[in-house]
Amino acid sequence: MESKLNQVDAEAVRERVLAGYAAMARAATASREKLAGGSGCCSPTGSGSSTATADDLAKRVGYNAAELATLPDGANMGLSCGNPTALAALKPGEVVVDLGSGGGFDVFLAGPRVGATGRVIGVDMTPDMLGKARRNTAAYRERTGLDNVEFRLGEIEHLPVADRSADVVISNCVINLSPDKAQVWREIARVLKPGGRVAVSDLALLRPLPVQIQELVRAWIGCVAGASLVSESEAFARGAGLTDIQLQQKPEYVEALSGFEDPLYDKIAAALPAGTRPSDYVISLNVTARKPG
Repeated sequence: MESKLNQVDAEAVRERVLAGYAAMARAATASREKLAGGSGCCSPTGSGSSTATADDLAKRVGYNAAELATLPDGANMGLSCGNPTALAALKPGEVVVDLGSGGGFDVFLAGPRVGATGRVIGVDMTPDMLGKARRNTAAYRERTGLDNVEFRLGEIEHLPVADRSADVVISNCVINLSPDKAQVWREIARVLKPGGRVAVSDLALLRPLPVQIQELVRAWIGCVAGASLVSESEAFARGAGLTDIQLQQKPEYVEALSGFEDPLYDKIAAALPAGTRPSDYVISLNVTARKPG
């Protein structure tokens, strides 16, 4: 699966993803409204409309109503497939880097957990997303009294973060979008301090997708055709030198999209072999690991 995806021109993939996420950022209004893109995780350009709200999906993948209520308006854009801030068990004083931070959703949730002595750095390659997150920062400061978050423009394959400077790296349904996932994991290892840890929520494949689905541009932007096999996800982390790797398969996200009549997943389901469904192929995967200390 991964070898075939690597044949796709990396820059063309990045341009597609960049254009899709820029459109999502411009179209987004408030977190309480229906998903602006209509297709859940990482899918800003889908046609049609999901019946789910951003908060509905967030609750299904592990966020609670109380923490969602603390967010600046529009920070939750319905792009999550897990809750890496909970997986990471963040502590006061820690430095956290969020890969593909979007409108600031997980950054703004992580900030209060690391407190005034900690720092959370969001990295995103989409200027429109970065602008949205930075505008939300004022509301975050007003609500929390904290000035401990920042957002940097950059690619997750080449993080604008110093070596050995982060206690924790998190990411939420973003690594699938990268055409060079092995490089992303090497970057994670580079920026982590010795003993630092990573908590990633992403989509993964239980088995390879049919070719016709791989070729769906909307599916790529929706994290699906770009997803790695579960075994490959573990291999990327191990190849980067990380240890204590734990994988937890979570079917709830894909099942939620089916229940919410998500248009991207309806299209994928129609292209699958008879008698199969998206959840037979795609799952949400939590990955935790540690850099040797």
